Amino acid sequence: MNGDDLDDKMNRPIRRLGIALLVCFTALFAQLNYIQVFRADDLARKPDNSRAVVRTFSRPRGIIESADGVVLARSVASRDQFKFQRLYPEKDLFGHVTGYLNFNFGSTGLENTYNEQLAGQTAELALDNVSDLLVDREPVGNLAITIRKDVQEVARSALGDRARSVVAVDPKTGAILALWSSPTYDPNTLAAHGSSAGAAKTFLEAAPGRPLLPKMYRETFFPGSTFKVVTAAVGLDSGKVSVDQPAYPVQSSFDIDFTDNELDNFGGESCGGALFNILRVSCNSSFSAMGVDTLGAGVMVPGAEKFGFNAKPPIDLPAAAESTFPTEFPQDQGNGPLARASIGQGDTKATPLQMALAAAGIANNGTIMSPHLLEKITNESGKVVRTSRPRAWRSAMTAPNAVLLRQAMVGVVTGGTARALAIDGFEVGGKTGTAQLGTSPPRSHAWIIGFGGPPGDPKVAVSVIVEGQPGASEQTGGKVAAPIARAVMAKILGGR
Repeated sequence: MNGDDLDDKMNRPIRRLGIALLVCFTALFAQLNYIQVFRADDLARKPDNSRAVVRTFSRPRGIIESADGVVLARSVASRDQFKFQRLYPEKDLFGHVTGYLNFNFGSTGLENTYNEQLAGQTAELALDNVSDLLVDREPVGNLAITIRKDVQEVARSALGDRARSVVAVDPKTGAILALWSSPTYDPNTLAAHGSSAGAAKTFLEAAPGRPLLPKMYRETFFPGSTFKVVTAAVGLDSGKVSVDQPAYPVQSSFDIDFTDNELDNFGGESCGGALFNILRVSCNSSFSAMGVDTLGAGVMVPGAEKFGFNAKPPIDLPAAAESTFPTEFPQDQGNGPLARASIGQGDTKATPLQMALAAAGIANNGTIMSPHLLEKITNESGKVVRTSRPRAWRSAMTAPNAVLLRQAMVGVVTGGTARALAIDGFEVGGKTGTAQLGTSPPRSHAWIIGFGGPPGDPKVAVSVIVEGQPGASEQTGGKVAAPIARAVMAKILGGR
C-alpha cells in the first residue's frame, strides 16, 4: 500500500464525520429557522408558554380611547412580579367593548382582537422607519374607537337595570356608534394580578344574567316582528311583492297545516292589505302568507342570507355569533316552520347586532357595511399607522327597493306601532317586535329596529332588545324598547 492510499484510508473517516456533522448542522439550522420563522406565532400562543405572557405584562401597552378622546384602557405601574397592569377608568361603561387582560385567563374584547397592535408587536409599529434601528424604544399601538362616551352613557342609563342590548351603527360606514348590554361588569376586577381576579371571574360566571357575555353580538334571540322587514325586502327584491300587490285578505290568523293551532295575529285582531299597511300594523297572517305562499323557501332562504343570516358578521370583536334562518323545511311538517320563520319566530334567531345591520342595510340603499369599532391606530409618537376603511359586507337588496322599504318603515313611526321612535326634525323609520317566550303568565322580548337622519339621508341605524317583559303584545316593543332607541339616536343626531 503506497502513501497516497494510506492517506486516503486515514482521511475517509474524517470526511464521513465532517459530512455527518454538516448534515446535523444543516438540520439543526433548518429546524431553528422553522421554529423561529414559521412556528413562532403558534408557539407564542400556546397556553403553556408563559414567557410570552410574562413579556406582555412586563412592557408598556397602548391605550384604548373613545371617539371623543376619553381613555378607556391604559397600563399603570404594578407592584408585583410584573411591571404593568391594565386599568379601565370607565369601569363597566365599556366593559364588553374593551374586554380585559389577565395573566391567568387571557383576554377578551378589543384587548383580544388588537393584542399585537396594543403590544406594539406588528411590523408597522415595531419599525416605524430606518432610524428606529438606532433608537432604544418600546413601541406600542394606541386604539381610537368609533363609540363616544356620551352615547354609551345614554344606552346605559335607559330603563335602569333591565336586561337589554343596544346597538347603533353608521349605515354608510359600518362604524359602531353604541354597543351596550346589561347586565355587564367592571373589567378592573378581572385585570388584577392577585387571586381576587379568579374569585371575581368565578362570581361573575355564576351571576344571574351572565354579565360576562356581550349579548349584543354573541347571543341570539327570536327577532319577532322586526324580522318582517327582511321578509318584506326579500319580497320586493324578488319582484313578487310591490307597493300594491299582493293585497292579502283581512283575517285574524294564518292556517297552519296539520293542526288546529293557527298562527294568530296579536289579540286576535283582523288585518290584511298591501305592503305598507301590513308592515304598519305588523300583520302576522299577511307576512306568514308572504313567506309561505308568495315567496316560498326557495326565495326566502337566499334572501335572508343576503342580509347576513347563516353567517358570522365580520365585527372586530372575538367570537361573534351567527344569526340563523332555517334552510330545511321537510314536507311532512307542512307550512308551519316557514310561516313562523317568516315572522321571526320558530327557528329564526338573530343577535341585536344582526338586526341593527339589517336596518342599516335598508338605510344604506341595500348595502350592509362591515361593522367595526376601530377608527385608527397610532404609535407612541402619535403617528397614524392604520385607519379603518369602510368595506361592504352584503348586498341585501337593490337601492330602489330599499327606498320603498324605508318609506314603509317611516309609516310605522308616523302611524303605526313605533310612534315612540319619532324625533322632531328628522326622518325616522322603524319596526317593533315582540318575541313571545311561551310562559304563563305571558312574557316576551321587546324589540325595535330603526334608522334616523335628515330626510333621505339616514345617519344612524339602531337595534334594541329588552328581555323578558310582561305581556305579549306588539305594543310592547313600541312602549319599552322604542324610548331607548330614540334616546340613543337623538344623542347621535343631536336632536331632542
